[in-house]
Amino acid sequence: MPEEKTSMEYVMEAASGAHFSGLRVDGLLRSSSSLSSPTSTSSPPPSSLSATITDSSKQPFVIGVSGGTASGKTTVCDLIIQQLHDHRVVLVNQDSFYRGLTAEESEHVHEYNFDHPDAFDTEQLLECVGKLKCGQSVHVPIYDFKNHRRCSESFRQVNASDVIILEGILVFHDQRVRNLMNMKIFVDTDADVRLARRIRRDTVERGRDVNSVLEQASANFNSLPIFTAVSSWYAKFVKPAFDDFVLPSKKYADVIIPRGGDNHVAVDLIVQHIHTKLGQHDLCKIYPNVYVIQSTFQIRGMHTLIRDREISKHDFVFYSDRLIRLVVEHGLGHLPFTEKQVVTPTGSVYTGVDFCKKLCGVSIVRSGESMENALRACCKGIKIGKILIHRDGDNGQQQLIYEKLPKDISERHVLLLDPVLATGNSANQAIELLIQKGVPESHIIFLNLISAPEGIHCVCKRFPALKIVTSEIDEALNDEFRVIPGLGEFGDRYFGTDD
Repeated sequence: MPEEKTSMEYVMEAASGAHFSGLRVDGLLRSSSSLSSPTSTSSPPPSSLSATITDSSKQPFVIGVSGGTASGKTTVCDLIIQQLHDHRVVLVNQDSFYRGLTAEESEHVHEYNFDHPDAFDTEQLLECVGKLKCGQSVHVPIYDFKNHRRCSESFRQVNASDVIILEGILVFHDQRVRNLMNMKIFVDTDADVRLARRIRRDTVERGRDVNSVLEQASANFNSLPIFTAVSSWYAKFVKPAFDDFVLPSKKYADVIIPRGGDNHVAVDLIVQHIHTKLGQHDLCKIYPNVYVIQSTFQIRGMHTLIRDREISKHDFVFYSDRLIRLVVEHGLGHLPFTEKQVVTPTGSVYTGVDFCKKLCGVSIVRSGESMENALRACCKGIKIGKILIHRDGDNGQQQLIYEKLPKDISERHVLLLDPVLATGNSANQAIELLIQKGVPESHIIFLNLISAPEGIHCVCKRFPALKIVTSEIDEALNDEFRVIPGLGEFGDRYFGTDD
């Protein structure tokens, strides 16, 4: 038997937000005669739908929850929903998308494997979740577990939400379904516990008497005692499906929760992670290498001051320096570290971390030079290189004019300094130069005060391994490639050369 991991070890296998009230819509609606199917909804024309799908910034956070039958998936989902009470959350069950049995299949229901991927209408599941991600409400079918058919005249309306939880034993099996998810959770529970829960669930929650539940088990094993029949049914259908389809999908999980809903530590950590993601700027959900320092009233107040065109130069420099220092400190937090023990003045041993030694800064002249003092204040004796890139007018064309970098820069982690990320062209040229000098892309951290979405797209698509740390993401670029609302020409305002 392999050693069982602790709950924290499982949770730490994870790699690596708007305010509404209410949880989910469970009301049943009657379909009118105009509805051709239980899932029909008004859809935009193809071009409009395509545009909506590509607008990832408006998409909700999708969580997939999988695991063996009766492993506690629904309990985990309910706990997550309860703790996300300040967000709009909907739960979509894969069980709602069971295919209705034909007359012939119904006659031999004891031979039908409900745990097989073919038992589900995956195409309809994809359609429903896809529409929810696009901000559309959908009609989810209602499945009658007693008669193994869909309710032809009823459905459940699910509205657009901040968080979509997709739960089911095989939601990780199909890659197309997995690709819809932002986070994947696997609930790991002992097989004996799951078997007992499944019998109880089918009798209590799904309205079937014991004989009907065990009919599948006893139909092929009439000569056996009832519990032996149950075991045989479990061995014939449930366990093989788990071994063949459910368990292999465990490798796709970001987080594995042993003991299901009883593991409150794991659920709490997951909810904290979800809260963090929901609170992030939408671009941070698209690009996991973009980090925005957590906003406070102090940070918001300093942004208000430096963006005010009437502020004095002295105050502009003072508050810009404060913000730059925060960005630099946050950027340093993304550097690698090693464990280090020291003896405190009380004679005790303190286990901490040692700073990254191979480090340098590179400023993009000239506004990037405004960030050098903060970097020197945080990193004593740090080497700083310079790159001068000339922008030819307002057409966005860039030309490298000058560079002076440490000779051993290829061995260092680089903090690239420029207070404003606008089009991203200058940044891309500077990053390309660093890579040509032998700096691994993953060793570059780009620090700035404000970023335009266009610049983030430009840099992150070209250099996905690089990190961007900023204090605020603005709305857009105007026709003159200026950041809006922005803060003007930062270098001129900081060094006092503005008109």
